[in-house]
Amino acid sequence: RSGVGVRPNCVYVIPPGAVMAISGGVFTLTPRSKEPGQHLAVNVFMRSLAEDRKSRAIGIVLSGTGTDGTLGLTDIKAEGGITFAQDSASSKYDGMPRSAIASGCVDFVLPPKGIARELERITRHPYVRLEPDEEAEVEAPPSREKDLHQVMNQLRRVTGVDFSQYKPSTLHRRALRRMVILKLDSMGEYAEHLKEHREETEKLYDDVLIPVTSFFRDFEAFEALKSQVYPAIVKDKANKGTIRMWAPGCSTGEETYSLAMTLLEFLGDTAASYQVQIFGTDVNEKGIHKARAGVYRESIADEVSPERLQRFFIKVDEGYRVNKVVRDMCVFAQQNIVSDPPFSQMNVVACRNLLIYLGQALQRKIVPILHYALKPSGFLVLGRSEGISGFNNLFSTVNARHKIYAKLPVASRLHYDFSQTHYPAGSVADSPGRAREIQSGPGPEFNPQEEADRVVLKSFAPVGVVINSVMEVIQFRGRTSPYLEPAPGKPSLNVLKLARNGLALELRSLINAARKKNAPVRKSDFGFDNNGQKRILNLAVSPLGEKHSSTAERCFLILFEDITSRRISGSGDAQQAGKKAKAGSSIEFKRLKQELADAQDTLRAAIESEEATKEEFQSANEEILSANEELQSTNEELETSKEELQSANEELNTLNAELRHKNSELHDLSNDLTNLLNSTRLPVVMLDGRLHIRRLTANADKLLKVVPADVGRS
Repeated sequence: RSGVGVRPNCVYVIPPGAVMAISGGVFTLTPRSKEPGQHLAVNVFMRSLAEDRKSRAIGIVLSGTGTDGTLGLTDIKAEGGITFAQDSASSKYDGMPRSAIASGCVDFVLPPKGIARELERITRHPYVRLEPDEEAEVEAPPSREKDLHQVMNQLRRVTGVDFSQYKPSTLHRRALRRMVILKLDSMGEYAEHLKEHREETEKLYDDVLIPVTSFFRDFEAFEALKSQVYPAIVKDKANKGTIRMWAPGCSTGEETYSLAMTLLEFLGDTAASYQVQIFGTDVNEKGIHKARAGVYRESIADEVSPERLQRFFIKVDEGYRVNKVVRDMCVFAQQNIVSDPPFSQMNVVACRNLLIYLGQALQRKIVPILHYALKPSGFLVLGRSEGISGFNNLFSTVNARHKIYAKLPVASRLHYDFSQTHYPAGSVADSPGRAREIQSGPGPEFNPQEEADRVVLKSFAPVGVVINSVMEVIQFRGRTSPYLEPAPGKPSLNVLKLARNGLALELRSLINAARKKNAPVRKSDFGFDNNGQKRILNLAVSPLGEKHSSTAERCFLILFEDITSRRISGSGDAQQAGKKAKAGSSIEFKRLKQELADAQDTLRAAIESEEATKEEFQSANEEILSANEELQSTNEELETSKEELQSANEELNTLNAELRHKNSELHDLSNDLTNLLNSTRLPVVMLDGRLHIRRLTANADKLLKVVPADVGRS
């Protein structure tokens, strides 16, 4: 009955006329549907088990007829669980286990006793021993980070795909799952096993990519497309009879074909008037090959209605094949959405159940790419557990339950490098030491302070400042208040505005000279008035970083050396003589004073003229900046054109790959036909519509007296 909790060492049997599921460790029973058709109780229960226990679910399909259980095992494997099937030799009825094995979702194929032994072993393995509350702690323990990093490096070397930004918990669980199958207990052992067995790396790669999907997965979401998305596309006159869709992460193609089928059902008799292109892309080459073939197991009859099977599929020995009408609408290609250019001008992008396996950094990178790929009136479809959190400025919600969004007319730029993710063995990325060397660069950057210390300690140790190329102080060295002081008004670190009592002119001259000569310059015995006291200074300006000429910003060291005390001690007699000379030459002194005043007036006028010139230069600079903005705008337009060309090129590459595949098929068919005609003993002559000979067999000459040279004749 419903509500019974699961207990160990018990067997539970479904009562007649009911369907059983499990949720939170409690069984629930619902009445069986009265609609005609197969009732697949095992699939229903296993699907609920996968949702309830996630990677700790274990599914076993034993002897039985039909295909029940295959889809259930598929769901369990998709969640990372372990799957078993009984081998044919020990099965009284091998229909159910044979269907499960053919689907490729079975990990162990064993007789019942072998299954029991494996279950007993697995119960001791960390993969299934962890409790849910321990999982977050144990999924990525610090002690195993190195081993997990080695596993990711091996995956990158063999497959060319970088999983460093994949969700580490999922990657760790998938590696543990493979360890269960290989009977390995430590991640270090598994990392070494990967290095020695390339085929295991490829199996882990397939497991991490989770190549598990189905037709019309989440049936109600496809019905929402038919009721809300397709009508809007058909009504949009801007589409001009062309409908384009893209399904990134398409796995083995079921999702892509489901889009095509639902669109054909919606268009009905008007389908012939539309040109439909549906692109399915995935990083897994094996999945793309299966998608192109369009051949699927017989068990798809459990997920596809009889009406759709009859309309869109053809029965073949291997199961069912998608018919040519649907296959011609779909184009499949290998593509890494993270590193390869995206498609563009899409009406619908169905990126379902891909983002949930990626880290936050990749999600933030991919969502703008999906926005770029859509037309202004396009729609984005995500999986039930996915969303556009953080990108509400790019999309508006059409159907919150089924995660359907409409593109907002927002100009988005793809800050996208389309970098290659293939790292050959032995590359710098394989060595942590080399990677650190690359990140650290060729050496430490030029440090003005250290360079200034070197110059000062080498020569003398007066006070000073370090300025940059635009004369702004970036460091004060010692007490500089007698020479530099902030002026009233808006604060500034310009050394010329800080200079006191006539120092600005001398500093400007010395700095310009040091810049032109790229060498130290000096002015000795400079008279300086400090609050009414006469001071004598030596000024020196030295360029910093002579050995770093490639540095973008040049710096200068300005030193102020007060030598007043030295001059006083050695000039006593000179002062006595000066008093006598001063008493007898007052007229000459006044004349010199007047000349000095005139010179200062002239200098002031020159400074004002220079300031005016500077303002003119500033105006010209603003015009240049305006022109630069226009060039930047033009450059952005060119960047947009470049992105469109890259998208078009990616689409052409995809179509080219599809054409090569079809050409290979035609070549094989032609060879088969030629071999058949060459090997048959019957006289056969093939004619075209005008009754001209196209092909003939060797025995045709006995009946019609024709030879190979008659090909093309009437």
